[in-house]
Parts: sequence; structure tokens; C-alpha cells
Amino acid sequence: MYHKTEGIVLSNAKYNDKYVITHVFTRDFGRVSYLLPKTHGRRSKINPALFSPLSILNLEVEHLPLREIQRLKEADRQALLYDIGSDLTKVSLVFFLSEFLSKVLRETDNNEVLFDYLKQAVEVLEETKTGLANFHLTFILGLTRFLGIYPNLENYTKGCCFDMLNGEFTCRIPTHNYYLRDRESAYLNELSRINFSNMHLFNMSRSDRNLIIDRLLTYYRLHLYDFPAIKSLDVLRELF
Repeated sequence: MYHKTEGIVLSNAKYNDKYVITHVFTRDFGRVSYLLPKTHGRRSKINPALFSPLSILNLEVEHLPLREIQRLKEADRQALLYDIGSDLTKVSLVFFLSEFLSKVLRETDNNEVLFDYLKQAVEVLEETKTGLANFHLTFILGLTRFLGIYPNLENYTKGCCFDMLNGEFTCRIPTHNYYLRDRESAYLNELSRINFSNMHLFNMSRSDRNLIIDRLLTYYRLHLYDFPAIKSLDVLRELF
């Protein structure tokens, strides 16, 4: 049985001489792996060129619950993402987000709210002309809300520290090593107000921005099982 759904491409991986496996986060089925032909034949309704990372697609798919790799029937582009594919800064961000999401998003049931957040983020990345230095910080912090690991950022007081293991501010230094000191905690308190609309207003140095991304990824690593290092992060360190 075929279903119509929307999908955001996460990544692609080689399968054999004729096919690749494309990993897509769909509105109706969560993260799904699909068999994608490498070439576009005359009768084929699937153009592999559409499946670049973070592309937003309208899909018609076959979905069987016990099948590990599902099949595509039709695919077409929902919106033309010109800047994402041509602007070098945005290309670098796409490269990072593709790797990050591929490691964070696991096989799940449908999650329409999470899909809408990802779709909004892609559209913001495409439309934003300046002030992208804080985009990845905004996205990563915002995503915690939809993964069930959003930290409790209330009750901040000057001089306190943030307990990353328990996800909350505390006036006592934790007995473990996973906490932010007062200066880093102050940055996190400021970031609690950041969103895609105001991210350009947050002025940070490169060293501070790199420190924050390191701490955010450590937080993910503490709260998500088997979350490895992000290899593409070095590119963003040089850019921002």
C-alpha cells in the first residue's frame, strides 16, 4: 500500500551498483530508509538529484512496518532551495546539520511537531541573508524541546552553575564533572531566549561560540545513547 507524505532528506549511503540508501525524516513515519536508484530512467518517477541533504520533498512511498528499507514510488521537490545549494556558508551549515541529524534522529514513529520544526529550520536557513553565525546554536538548543531533553533553564541566579547531567541550574557545585561554571552558565541563560527571529542580535566571539557548541554537544552526549563526535564541526569552527 502506498502513502503520500512529506520528507526531509538527512543523508545518503552507498548500497550497491544500482542503488543508494537515502535516509529521510518523514512527517508520517519518522525516520525511514528508502531504496533510491542511482540513475533516472525514462519511466522512473524518482530523480536521485532531488535527494540532496535537507531537501524538502513530497513523496509517495510504500511502507511496510517490518521492512527495514522501504520503497519510493514518486518524489518531487516541494520548494527550490537555491541558496542552500550555492552559498558556501549555507552549504557548510547543511553539511554539519546533515551529519548531526543523522546521528540524533533515530527510527521513530510519526512526529509531526518535530517535522514542522525541521522544515521551519530549513526554510529559515534558505531565506536568511545575514547573521547566520548563531544558526546552528539556535537550532541545536531548540531541537532539545522535541527530543525530550530540553534543560530546565528557569531559576537562574548570578554566580550559579548549570548541572548538565540533571539539566538544571544549581547554587551548589555538583559532585560530578559535568557542569558549567558561572561564566558559561551565564551564556546559557542568555541563550535560553534565542530563536530564529532574534538570533542575529546575540553578539559572541568565535571562541565563545565554539565553547557553547562544545558544551551543547556534550549535553546531547550525556542525554542521548550512542551519540558520537561530529566530524564536520571543524568547518563551522573556522567559519564562525
